[in-house]
Amino acid sequence: MKASTIADREARGRAAREKSKRSSHRTVGELRRDPIELLKESSEGRVRNLVPLRYGRMAASPFTFFRGTALLQAHDLSKVHDTGLTMPICGDGHLMNFGGFATPERQLVFDLNDFDEVSVGPFEWDLKRLTASLVIAARHMRLSRGAAEDLVMTAVNEYRNRMAQYAQCGALELWYERITFERMAETALTPERRRAVRRGMEKAASRTHESLFERMAGHDGERWVIRDAPPALFHVLGANTLFTAEETEELKGPRGGNMLDGMWSDYLKTMSHDRRELLAHFSVQDIVFKVVGVGSVGTRCTAVLLVDPMSKPLFMQIKEARPSVVACYFKSPPATHQGERVVQGQRMLQAASDIFLGWATSPLGRHYYFRQLRDMKLSASIELFDSDLLTGYAQLCGWVMARAHAKASGQAIEVNAYIGRGDQFAEALTTYATTYADQVERDYDAFIKACRSGALEARSDEDMAADFRM
Repeated sequence: MKASTIADREARGRAAREKSKRSSHRTVGELRRDPIELLKESSEGRVRNLVPLRYGRMAASPFTFFRGTALLQAHDLSKVHDTGLTMPICGDGHLMNFGGFATPERQLVFDLNDFDEVSVGPFEWDLKRLTASLVIAARHMRLSRGAAEDLVMTAVNEYRNRMAQYAQCGALELWYERITFERMAETALTPERRRAVRRGMEKAASRTHESLFERMAGHDGERWVIRDAPPALFHVLGANTLFTAEETEELKGPRGGNMLDGMWSDYLKTMSHDRRELLAHFSVQDIVFKVVGVGSVGTRCTAVLLVDPMSKPLFMQIKEARPSVVACYFKSPPATHQGERVVQGQRMLQAASDIFLGWATSPLGRHYYFRQLRDMKLSASIELFDSDLLTGYAQLCGWVMARAHAKASGQAIEVNAYIGRGDQFAEALTTYATTYADQVERDYDAFIKACRSGALEARSDEDMAADFRM
């Protein structure tokens, strides 16, 4: 690449400061919206009997509420000026949407791991979602205001420093860059952080399809069957279903076979030849509905159990893909298929992706994406972290987000030129994150009031599970 081209790109990054000064990112904007109405809007089209469970999980704390309100923050971010430096972004990059998983080469890496909201948007939207989550998590853990601000400074300055490094890298270097657990252990600044990485590696090694198989399935004499565990896991057409008669239309037939048969051939068309050949070794045994996450509760998600001729299992997840909240409030290129949007976005942003990623359309026209349900996947238990571990985790998240943005966009030079070398951008985001955390707490209070008044129905997992024990 010619030096003049790099200079032009650096100039473009600096010119973005004229549209959106770095100091301007401290503002939340004037927010005139009803959070309850936006929540109801985001619940439209979900499985009706699971919406109260969604609200019940969100009611646990301001932190869980925040995890379920990506739509609300996307709405709010659209009310302030953006940098104009747009790229594929995660769209929901809060600190619980990072984690460990195994690459196809069985190497354990740390990366973004949720892409339901992936879309083209301003790069800073991802950082604002991450930094707000850090402040809200710090408050949840009863850390001081200063500790919360330090977390944001740590994450954003790590993003800045890594982006400066990536601005010097070639395209293939960025494509091959991976943040492995081995690298994490090597760069950890304290013995406790190194021990946490090692513990994570040991735990991930035990989270396999085989371990899930032993816990979730049994043989009925003819085939392997997944055991019901309502409300989190149930057969849609079984005695423990939470679907209404109208909602089961898409899954008519024994074990939902008709729906899967209709989608499987479409899914296979999105796979490379070698992956299709690999899947040909497996036969479908059972399919159940699986309730996942906080923000995704009530969206249609199934777990499928397949086995090979040696009765070795493969668990697949088929998850409904709804329009991205980013695309709702930012003029992103329209997606022709929401499942394809998720898969392609994940492949662009992750360093290494699941070999079984693909997409299909259901008989009723809903969009879905396919992936492995569990393959050495690991999420952080934030509640068990002390201040030092949380600081190390914030640093990792900043590193991961910089790597993802640099790879997916090819705009590390522009973003690096925009941010610059100083702390101005990080300081602005620290103010933003603190102010937005205040807004989240006000929205949470309004949400709890709506639940207590009966305007929204909220039920916990324990409450709903008790219905099946009676």
